[in-house]
Amino acid sequence: MWRQPKTVWSVAFACVIAFMGIGLVDPILKPIADDLGASASQVSLLFTSYMAVMGVAMLGTGWVSSRVGAKRTLLIGLLIIIIGAGLAGAQDSVNGIVAFRAVWGLGNALFIATALATIVNAARGSVGQAIILYEAALGVGIATGPLLGGWLGGHSWRWPFWGVSGLMLIALVAILATLPPTPAPAKRSSISAPLRALGHRGLLTVGITALLYNFGFFTLLAWTPFPLGMGAHQVGLIFFGWGVLLAFTSVVVAPRLQRRFGTVPGVVGALLGFALVLAGMALGTEHKPVLVVGVILAGAFLGVNNTLITETVMKVSPVERGVASAAYSFVRFGGGAVAPWLAGKIGERAANVPFWIGAGAVVLAVLVLLTALPYLNAVDAQPGHGAEPADSPLEAEAVTVGDA
Repeated sequence: MWRQPKTVWSVAFACVIAFMGIGLVDPILKPIADDLGASASQVSLLFTSYMAVMGVAMLGTGWVSSRVGAKRTLLIGLLIIIIGAGLAGAQDSVNGIVAFRAVWGLGNALFIATALATIVNAARGSVGQAIILYEAALGVGIATGPLLGGWLGGHSWRWPFWGVSGLMLIALVAILATLPPTPAPAKRSSISAPLRALGHRGLLTVGITALLYNFGFFTLLAWTPFPLGMGAHQVGLIFFGWGVLLAFTSVVVAPRLQRRFGTVPGVVGALLGFALVLAGMALGTEHKPVLVVGVILAGAFLGVNNTLITETVMKVSPVERGVASAAYSFVRFGGGAVAPWLAGKIGERAANVPFWIGAGAVVLAVLVLLTALPYLNAVDAQPGHGAEPADSPLEAEAVTVGDA
């Protein structure tokens, strides 16, 4: 699995930097609010604008990459992130930061959807092994993001934004130098292809599951720094511990659980574990040690879920991998964008209620997932849990993605 061509490693390195952006702002949410006189719900819009734009833009990623090729799409996405992150750090108002976080989200959409498909298509070994590599990059990025954000944020809340911009410039040069030219495919994808792909029940169900799970995920990210009430360094270290556990379980634990119990039991167990952690944080919101332990422990369950869910998306429907990734990301990010703002708004009145809402949404995600068992079990029924995209047992409902 680790003997991969340089193409895979260069894209994976860029993924590490891209995923730093998710946790990078956690340590500086409260400093931004304090410095600019903003409320928790206003600052949480940094997550909302980022995810809303990223989710909607996912619909166009296949359309772009099928016309200019994967390499140019990756480079365009990285360039937009460099501009968005750099200008976000130069703003003097929350609204300005929110606006350029939205620009950042547009770049991330172009990059992330294309990067996942590029790694899966270029990697040696099975689809599952390629996704583990992708999740490893995600885990390292998520783990180091809060650490870097806390360290740079200790000097100024602006520096984390500029840090990402600089690192993305390095990633852009790396991809420019190491990724061979990728001509546009002969078959062009239509901009409606991801929406039509959602007509496949298995893919739609997994997407809705991820949307609901994101309510818990982004409640943890966007709201927890406020009841913690700690400095940027401390919050960064706490979320670094969370990210380390997430990376470890996504790469090491998730494949073993899948082989031992199967995909669906692994996902259900991870989601229920995460819901219990959020419920515990709701009960002990006034006690900082409870929140600290809860944040770090949540990483273990999130890592397992991320790997197994992402792998399922790549296999559960017969559409192209890039289209499946875009459709899934549109649902989970676009639909889940309201979660950070809602957590901040409700948390301003009752600090523990966002955690209860997050826990309830994650439990509901489990119930939704179980409605598509025939599709999900078909993946596990194949050798190696479906080393290639699964042919659904109910193929009549499958969506064929054709020409534009």
